[in-house]
Amino acid sequence: MPVRFEMGVWLGMVFSVARTPPMTHVERSRMTSKKEVAPLPEDLRVFLTVIRKAGFAAAADELGLSPAYVSKRIQILEATLATRLLHRTSRKVALTEDGERVQRWAIRILEDFQRLHDELSDAHAAPRGRLHLCTSFGFGRHHVAPAISKLAQAYPELEVRLDVFDRVVNIVDEGFDLEIRVGDDIPGQHIGRQLVSNRRVLCAAPEYLARRGTPQRLSDLEHHDCLVIKERDNAFGIWQVEREGVAESVRVCGPLSSNSGEIVLQWALDGRGVLQRSLWDVKPFLEQGRLVQVLPEYTESANVWAVYPTRLASSGKLRACVEFLQAHFQGLSL
Repeated sequence: MPVRFEMGVWLGMVFSVARTPPMTHVERSRMTSKKEVAPLPEDLRVFLTVIRKAGFAAAADELGLSPAYVSKRIQILEATLATRLLHRTSRKVALTEDGERVQRWAIRILEDFQRLHDELSDAHAAPRGRLHLCTSFGFGRHHVAPAISKLAQAYPELEVRLDVFDRVVNIVDEGFDLEIRVGDDIPGQHIGRQLVSNRRVLCAAPEYLARRGTPQRLSDLEHHDCLVIKERDNAFGIWQVEREGVAESVRVCGPLSSNSGEIVLQWALDGRGVLQRSLWDVKPFLEQGRLVQVLPEYTESANVWAVYPTRLASSGKLRACVEFLQAHFQGLSL
């Protein structure tokens, strides 16, 4: 699993629970006997994950471990440092005063380990280590997953985890190293690198157009069956388009809608209505004649981006990953 150490998130977490009684003299004496042992980086990573996920079970799920093992690692870390790090209740955990100190140091230590790892990777000209990526369901399944398979073949020392979502992801808060995002709304606090140009187009099946007629003006869509997708943070029922650089919008509706682009695409292929969808998704069907582009002068920019936190700007393995994906996606010829 990837190392995660977003300082702003963890340092900003606030917990309010009942105060846990301080350690007894016997407990502290037992711990002090092990104080000379340095904490393991893996235990620090588990500790930070417990803080970020606000619980042992959630942290265990994130790390792919059992809650009992996570609890054991925290106990070992507390014994090693001879102090209690967490207040525990049946419902939540909270940092002790010493826990806050250890949190700050754990972030620094793991960041230094990461920089060491990146420097060694650069020195050996072969990226290695963990990367945690995320993207949307459809694009992830059809394009990112095959690209990651080729990335793993090219760089066998990389360990990559890919998560897919149908919602907006805060890559810092949720511990991701990289997001592959379709659309030009890049958060200002992150770095964005365009991987490939892409546009959303309007299209429908020939049988639908034969039955309902072909729209001639943008406003005609108000009288057509439009297949509406509710994805991520896109406004529902409002299609944003551009014509010769001028932005326009149209409110659309229809008897069918979904939060899945793949479902709505299938409805369009079945002749159920007009669809607005990325070229990466509909281009094969346009080439086969199963879909026809309508109002071709109206499109929407939806480029594909690699988005990552500024703290990873100098990461060698991230740079290698982004450059590989850029070369891969530019071969898609969208």
